[in-house]
Amino acid sequence: MVFSSLIFLFLFLPTVLLLYYASPRRIRNLVLFLTSLLFYAWGEPIYIGIMLLSTITDYSFGLLLDQPNRSPRARKRIVASSVIVNLGLLGFFKYADFLIGTVNSLVGTAIPATDLPLPIGISFYTFQSMSYIIDVYRGKTKAQRNWIDFGAFVALFPQLVAGPIVTYNTIAEQLRSRRETFEQFAEGARRFVIGLAKKVLLANNIGLVWDGIASLSPDSLPVFTAWLGLVAFAFQIYFDFSGYSDMAIGLGLMFGFRFRENFNKPYASRSITDFWRRWHISLGTWFRDYVYIPLGGNRHGLAAQLRNILIVWLLTGFWHGASWNFVLWGLYFGFVLSFEKLIWLRWLERSPRFVQHSYAIVMILIGWVFFAFTDLGAMGDFFRALTGLNHQALWNERTLYLLYTNGLLLIMLIGASLPAPQVIRVICRKLPFGLSALSLGLLFFLSVAYLVDASYNPFLYFRF
Repeated sequence: MVFSSLIFLFLFLPTVLLLYYASPRRIRNLVLFLTSLLFYAWGEPIYIGIMLLSTITDYSFGLLLDQPNRSPRARKRIVASSVIVNLGLLGFFKYADFLIGTVNSLVGTAIPATDLPLPIGISFYTFQSMSYIIDVYRGKTKAQRNWIDFGAFVALFPQLVAGPIVTYNTIAEQLRSRRETFEQFAEGARRFVIGLAKKVLLANNIGLVWDGIASLSPDSLPVFTAWLGLVAFAFQIYFDFSGYSDMAIGLGLMFGFRFRENFNKPYASRSITDFWRRWHISLGTWFRDYVYIPLGGNRHGLAAQLRNILIVWLLTGFWHGASWNFVLWGLYFGFVLSFEKLIWLRWLERSPRFVQHSYAIVMILIGWVFFAFTDLGAMGDFFRALTGLNHQALWNERTLYLLYTNGLLLIMLIGASLPAPQVIRVICRKLPFGLSALSLGLLFFLSVAYLVDASYNPFLYFRF
């Protein structure tokens, strides 16, 4: 599905761009709305109704909220109704089978699962639409009275599948009035190509290493091989998701939109607190603004703050998937962040930078074990392999072979995931336009060639 979606995007995008730039400015949002629905319909045609229902519902609730004579109680009811509708749709499609399975296992019933496919991007556009209603309620933005403009915001295909989560107040002005320039379009094309290369040249290739190691029996897995597999998964999920975010931000620029950044070199972090300021920034910002702060944030003492952190991370884990491993993943980071807040961060900040980075990387990698295995038994077996409790050697011939055959790729991944030295940034900025364009053209050609030829093209965040 992801492979065919990317191929369709390449066939679809030139036509959309021609239509968009050939249209008068007053109907460009209509072009984006209709073509976004077409893009969505190509992947999940039966679920267009769900997206349109969410769009029409929140558009209508926004208008109801934006009435000067509306009482505070009525406004709260309108917001509550919107949240119930949005979370009800998300909960039914994403969590119904999880709930059914849990009930069946606890009480011995045999309730049949719905087996409904998850609508593409529902976790993202649900949060976007909810942010609009909450911001109108708070008075941070005016209700959008143009239904086409609001529909374009909800369905905007560049970031529909996997974010970044775009809140309405960050692009409200851009929906009303934006100016597309050649420089911005060129910047968007460059960003798109870099994101595509990160996805298909880096994430996919290191993903093969992870899949190969994960398929081995954990009882016979050497310690270093298990850690190599975990490092491979960490690189795969980063370049997979940040690559798609770059593509989405690049596409937005090509249509005149500036979306906020979603990643900021997270593997250069010095603590888990620092990591979550750098990873999936749009999701962290959403939970901060619409859950953590309304719960009271850090305004009511340390105990309440720690409670709020754990609630946010329980919800963050559950947002990622209807499985207990994601709940454990969220709680793991919630407890680590709480521990840093209470004790560890003050000591860590006085430690050498090497110690800070080493601590952060180890804790991040441990967190990815919870994320990678939906089967809790397999997760436990992999933890045993990481710690040597499976009574295997530190390494074997396969470990050395994997390091030898993937050493150059690992070096490239490390270099691409860390901030570039200042001298390299200066050199890149001063490259002649022709050489820069040639380099991007080569990257694009290699990426498309690999995409067409490869049978392996997963997208880890596609299921969210």
